[in-house]
Amino acid sequence: MAKNITDATFAEETDNGLVLIDFWATWCGPCRMQAPILEQLSETYEEDEFKVVKMDVDENPETPSEFGVMSIPTLILKKDGEVVGKAIGVQTKEQLEAMIAPHM
Repeated sequence: MAKNITDATFAEETDNGLVLIDFWATWCGPCRMQAPILEQLSETYEEDEFKVVKMDVDENPETPSEFGVMSIPTLILKKDGEVVGKAIGVQTKEQLEAMIAPHM
């Protein structure tokens, strides 16, 4: 299951291993479409090899600003603290798996 993170917990939650960060908001229709796909993806892998986290951009404005998030949903893939992938808009499970696979 995707874990909700904040500006304060961002580094701790995303600096180790392979992590997909979902920048979203409660009012965002496409974000609601993306959510079940991310849940499926998070259930596919063990958390120690890959995890999905979610950040509400309205409640946590600092981190999205640092990463230049202008549209949501924006998905950023980090491996050991380095950004290795980015996707804007709703992504299929297959598209996300294609982005993740080279970094596993």
